[in-house]
Amino acid sequence: MTMPATDLVELLQELVRLSTVSGDAAAQRQAMGLLVEVLRERAPHLQASRGDDPDQPWTLLRTPTDPARPQLLLACHVDTVPVPDEGSWARDPFGADVDGGRVWGRGGSDMKAGVVAAAAALAAADPETPVALLLTSDEEIGSKGAAAAAAALAEQRIGAVIVPEATGNQVVLGHKGALWVGVRTAGRAAHGSTPERGHNAVLDLVAVLGRAGAGLPLSSDAFLGTETWNAGVISGGTVPNVVPDSAEALIDMRTVGDPGQLLAWWRGQAEVADVEVRVDLPPMSTPADDPWVTGLPAAVQPGPATYFTDASVLRPAVGTAPIVVWGPGTPAVMHARDEYVEVTELEQAAATFTEVAARWGRRP
Repeated sequence: MTMPATDLVELLQELVRLSTVSGDAAAQRQAMGLLVEVLRERAPHLQASRGDDPDQPWTLLRTPTDPARPQLLLACHVDTVPVPDEGSWARDPFGADVDGGRVWGRGGSDMKAGVVAAAAALAAADPETPVALLLTSDEEIGSKGAAAAAAALAEQRIGAVIVPEATGNQVVLGHKGALWVGVRTAGRAAHGSTPERGHNAVLDLVAVLGRAGAGLPLSSDAFLGTETWNAGVISGGTVPNVVPDSAEALIDMRTVGDPGQLLAWWRGQAEVADVEVRVDLPPMSTPADDPWVTGLPAAVQPGPATYFTDASVLRPAVGTAPIVVWGPGTPAVMHARDEYVEVTELEQAAATFTEVAARWGRRP
C-alpha cells in the first residue's frame, strides 16, 4: 500500500528541514541515510549499496529479486540550490510549513517531493518486483553524484527510468543538455590614471560577450528547440585604479547536439585566452511511441523540460531503456523564493508511481 498522506507529508517536511545545498556532502549523505532508515522500517527486505566517494555520495536501494530481471529505476537527487536571500522569503525556507494545501520550503518542488513519491513506491513494491531507487548528490551543479554512481548502475539491468523532477505530474520525454564554460581574457596591468600603458581584460571580455548573441552557432532540434546561452557570472579586476589583467565569464549554454561548434566559437575569438569546460551534459530524449511510455497512466507533455536532469548522465549507463522526467511540483517555483509543492500532487505521484511499479511486476 502507498504511504498514508500524513506520512508522505511528514517525510517531505523532514527532508525540507535538512539544508542539503549542492557541495555539502555530509548533509546530502544525512538525507540519504534518513531515507534508507525510513524505507528499511517499511520494507526490511530492501538491499542497499552506497558509493565510497567522500565528496559525491550516492545510494542505490533495490528489491531482492533476481538481478537479471530488468528493473524499473526511480532516480532522484537530494541536493538543492542555495538560499542567498533568506530574509526575502515569506516563510522560513527550511521550516517546511504546511499551509494552504502546500508544503513550503527550499527543495519542496525541486525535488524532495519527487524523492518522497519515489520512496513510497519502492516501499510499497512487492519484493519480487524488480524496482530500484537511486539517490544522488550534486545534481544542481552538474549531476556529479549520478556520474559517480554510473559505473555501479551499469552493472544493473535497467528496463525503464523515471526521474521524478517537477513536471506537475505530466510525463516529459526529454530536455536539452548543459555546457558550462569559463571564458577568460588576459590583459596587462597598469595604473588607472595611465590606461594606455596597460591592456584591459574586462573590456576584451565585454567585446566578446557583445558579439556572442549574434555570433554563437546555436543549433535547433525539432523536439528540443533552439540552443540558448547565458552569461551567468562575470568577474574581473581588483580595484578601480588598476587596469585589470584578467577577466572571466561563466557561460551556461543549453545544447541540443554536439557542443563542439559552440566551444570552437569561444576559443576562436581573438580576445579569449582560455576556455575551460566546467559541465558538459548531453541532451536526452525518449521516443513518444515507446511501448512503456504509451502505457503510462499520465498525460505526456508535448515539449521538453526547460532544465537538465540526471538523465543526461544516466543514459549511457542504462543503454536503450526509456527515460522519462515525471514528478510532482511546479517548475515555475524551482530555484525561486517561496518554493512549495502541492500536497495533492505529492499524493498523486506516490499513488501513480506505486501503480506503475505494480504493473512492472506483472510484465512477462
